[in-house]
Amino acid sequence: FFFEIKALLYHYFLFCFQQFLELLKSMTSSSVVDKPPVRRVAIFGGTHGNELSGVFLVKHWQENGAEIQRTGMEVKPFLTNPRAVKECTRYIDCDLNRVFDPDNLGRTVVEDIPYEVRRAQEINHIFGPKGSDDAYDLIFDLHNTTSNMGGSLILENSRDDFTIQMFHYIKNALAPERCPVLLIEHPSLKYATTRSVAKHPVGVEVGPQPQGVVRADILDKMRKIVKHGLDFVQLFNEGREFPPCTIEVFKIMEKVDYPRNKNDEVIAIIHPKLQDQDWQPLNNGDPLFLTLDGEVIAYKGDCTVYPTFINEAAYYEKKQAFIKTVKVKLTAKHIKSSILDQNIS
Repeated sequence: FFFEIKALLYHYFLFCFQQFLELLKSMTSSSVVDKPPVRRVAIFGGTHGNELSGVFLVKHWQENGAEIQRTGMEVKPFLTNPRAVKECTRYIDCDLNRVFDPDNLGRTVVEDIPYEVRRAQEINHIFGPKGSDDAYDLIFDLHNTTSNMGGSLILENSRDDFTIQMFHYIKNALAPERCPVLLIEHPSLKYATTRSVAKHPVGVEVGPQPQGVVRADILDKMRKIVKHGLDFVQLFNEGREFPPCTIEVFKIMEKVDYPRNKNDEVIAIIHPKLQDQDWQPLNNGDPLFLTLDGEVIAYKGDCTVYPTFINEAAYYEKKQAFIKTVKVKLTAKHIKSSILDQNIS
């Protein structure tokens, strides 16, 4: 009898301890994290000069920016690559969206320095320096894709609670229309993007739209994403609390090239069943490529993946037919704007 009582007490104690741990976990996860208000925001267009939705919007907002202004913050529309915009080409010497790394930002300015590297240094001087307390709080970088990605968001840091909360807000505001999120955090694939100058970099990628063309429906999707993003920032700055949230994201795993011959020439094209199927599941045995002789090249993999940037025109030079992603969930903490900073404002 004594041992039965002892066993009961042990199990009761264990139950109570588990309940305590659950309560502690709940209290910890729901604790509010104070973050400084977001006061300086930039909207970049023309990082690639032939992606015209962002170019048109930024030029419009430079002339009439009433719709992007919000109380308590500065919003600056900025044309990032004006020479490429004038030529209606992706870039002049090199991809501006890949040169915001320490080596390029620290290069000595000489006569033959690539235009985009020099421009990156100028942008870093205006909106950075990158990684410093003086850098802009938030940058929306507006892009178009020829792929059927719809209105998409690009996340660079899976631990950025503020940006994840913003994406959660934008996705809910756009519902039931989809707004997929691409997480480009990767141990070896480094992008060094234009927007990475800011504390919170936000990529906005909307398609399908041909290069050098502007479509009203695509531009409108981009405009709505920016509007909801700015609305979120204003609400945050005004003191609204955002409880813990979870979003589904597509995490980049690897880039997949086209099949090539010994001369490094593309010998197969995207299969019709894969074309325009961005964000859709791809399983082992599904068709990927089609040769001009009619041979089907199938996907070989042990798990379901979700391709995107399928057949992006700008990525032929980068030897990329599509990006392979997997679905993961990210949770952001409960956040609010710090009272001290709000009072100072």
